[in-house]
Amino acid sequence: MKDSTLYYSIGPLLYCPASHTGIGRSLIQERFGSHYSLAMCLEDTISDDHVEDAEKQLVSTVKMLFDAQKRQSFYMPRLFVRVRNPQQIHSLLTRMEESGRLVTGFIIPKFSPDNADCYMDAVRLAGQRSGRPVYLMPILEDPCLIDPRTRVELLFRLKERLDLMEKLVLNIRVGGNDLCHRFGFRRGRTESIHSIRAISDIFSDIVTVFGMDYVISGPVWEYYSGTDWDTGLKKELQEDRLCGFVGKTVIHPNQIRLVNEAYKVSRTDLADARAILNWDPASPRLVSGSASSERMNEYKVHSNWARKILLLSEAFGVAEPPENPMTCQVSARFFMRPHAL
Repeated sequence: MKDSTLYYSIGPLLYCPASHTGIGRSLIQERFGSHYSLAMCLEDTISDDHVEDAEKQLVSTVKMLFDAQKRQSFYMPRLFVRVRNPQQIHSLLTRMEESGRLVTGFIIPKFSPDNADCYMDAVRLAGQRSGRPVYLMPILEDPCLIDPRTRVELLFRLKERLDLMEKLVLNIRVGGNDLCHRFGFRRGRTESIHSIRAISDIFSDIVTVFGMDYVISGPVWEYYSGTDWDTGLKKELQEDRLCGFVGKTVIHPNQIRLVNEAYKVSRTDLADARAILNWDPASPRLVSGSASSERMNEYKVHSNWARKILLLSEAFGVAEPPENPMTCQVSARFFMRPHAL
């Protein structure tokens, strides 16, 4: 499993069309808080006829943020670009010039055996040219993963490729809506994607293949307002975490707080994790009741869980007693349309 907070700290990844003209000002004004990452999308959110305009706006936005950092202090989220093709990676960084240092890495849509090598080479070369780590976040959403007869083999082939640059793969991401689209599925505001067996079976195989070596992020939730939207999101986040996901793709700022809250660590878990990791392995007994006398702690069985709990506590913090929930209301022009994911 990953042993650095870096891989657990992507948190809520807020998607925004790269053509958005106001996103730079919103970041400078810290309108979305200070615990999230940002994905500027050049793929599904942009029509084919407007890609060039979106690229120009993206370059302009990044340069604006870079210049603003010289004048004032504000929270700058980890910035990622979701590209359409490998060629965009070099082209965009070249046009961004010095401001390209703000780009943490690139999100690769529909990652598959057919395009894996080209994207990986492009990211690796970008890092060599810039003299710094440039990270990769592939999205597993290609229709080739649907066929159960070949899915596990394909996943292992992709993992073998990614293992060649494993330290530069911040997250494995899953495209829940893209996979649902193939079947004509769309969950309601109180329904979890994990209840859709055709999709959850794909997720299960992804976690089985990648989960011991990579951090895997949860799928997008497309509701951000209206009755019970937050109840449904909380339910799915609970199941995300139970099934092995960390963080989540979000399409509206209203969702950020709920994702961060869901991954905070309870004080009970943190106390048990510390006790397990401070255990004397030379002790004749490697099992004990928890500090709260509520459950069993076993050094050999729970040590990986304990390490993950400590990493999550560093990335998301520790849960405090619940307060009255307050939903941040942000103008709808700042969200990415759900059907575009």
